[in-house]
Amino acid sequence: MRFTQQIKTSETLLELTNVKKHFPIKSGLLQKTVGHIKAVDGINLRVNKGETLGIVGESGCGKSTVGRTIIRLYEPTEGKIFFKGKDISNLSESELRKDVRKNIQMIFQDPFASLNPRKTLRSIIREPLDTHHQYKSKERDEKVEALLEKVGLNASFINRYPHEFSGGQRQRIGIARALALNPDLIIADEAVSALDVSIQAQIINLMEDLQEEFGLTYIFISHDLSVVRHISDIVGVMYLGKMMELASKKELYAEPLHPYTQALLSAVPVPRKKGAQKRERILLKGELPSPANPPNGCVFHTRCPAAFDLCKQVNPDFNEVKENHFVACHLFK
Repeated sequence: MRFTQQIKTSETLLELTNVKKHFPIKSGLLQKTVGHIKAVDGINLRVNKGETLGIVGESGCGKSTVGRTIIRLYEPTEGKIFFKGKDISNLSESELRKDVRKNIQMIFQDPFASLNPRKTLRSIIREPLDTHHQYKSKERDEKVEALLEKVGLNASFINRYPHEFSGGQRQRIGIARALALNPDLIIADEAVSALDVSIQAQIINLMEDLQEEFGLTYIFISHDLSVVRHISDIVGVMYLGKMMELASKKELYAEPLHPYTQALLSAVPVPRKKGAQKRERILLKGELPSPANPPNGCVFHTRCPAAFDLCKQVNPDFNEVKENHFVACHLFK
């Protein structure tokens, strides 16, 4: 994998303020609500134009729900989502289509499930252009061919079907579809996790090249800390619906502050020079609690090796303990 020189600004493109997404639990003949799954429970973050925000955490921590809530595939239960300074959290579907949909696109995890097997590449990549009435019909086909070339596929493939392509090629098709409307923000939800390692590197390099060329902003959601380290500028660590730590990539990987972040990074294999001290592995005890019944106080205290009495009683604030380094932990006040 290689790094590219990206154009970044201090202009805020996306901001989340206390965003929550709770899914109701229904029970009984009348399907009464008997509880809620707190998939996302009070997220605050800001993404500047041209940056890549990586969101990491264990399966079930809510990172994919954050992405789907931003794009309004899920309606937020509470909180505000600002895109280009405009609150989009309560916009109607027609307002979303007019002002937001074409500017925020998504690349999904499974390249085998995210493409309609009954449609050709022409139809798949043209669909956003048709929906938003972009260009004339002939120009749309020309745009599709140009997009295929841009993502490293031959324009002659335009009349083929998804089953004729490998997983890596299908993900390139998904990227071409996401690029069709020239979006400002692309949310990549586990975009390389279903691919072989060598293909992952190719897709990451492609995304970096496209970011540099088109000035894209990414939210890159993954459980793979090594991949996130390559592509991200800012990294957020989630646990049980909450953001535990948020910092620049360089600072978070060099000096993680939250015990959960430290445990995650200790599990990442790294080459060790001969004679160098072996890195200590931090093993977390127990299982991830249920988001339907999260622990009182800090949600991580049941597995935290540094937990003390206050952690069991009070939920820590998400504080800036260093410049642009935020942590939700009672160890840092």
